[in-house]
Amino acid sequence: MQLPKFVLADNSDFPDDIFIIHLDFPRFIINLKDDEVEFIEDLEGEDETELESEMEHLITLAEEFYDREIQRYEE
Repeated sequence: MQLPKFVLADNSDFPDDIFIIHLDFPRFIINLKDDEVEFIEDLEGEDETELESEMEHLITLAEEFYDREIQRYEE
């Protein structure tokens, strides 16, 4: 099965929150309400500088994904 890079999620226990889940490495969840990022896997041993740079890029892609999905929904 081929999985998408990002998925949107919500949960009735958190009615004001919208989540973007990144399914490739490094897997993480962004809460768009407060931009909090939670990693799903252990990243010990990873180069922190490289990871920070990659995360900046991935968060930008996640935001673009969200904007595109909302625009498609509104159409």
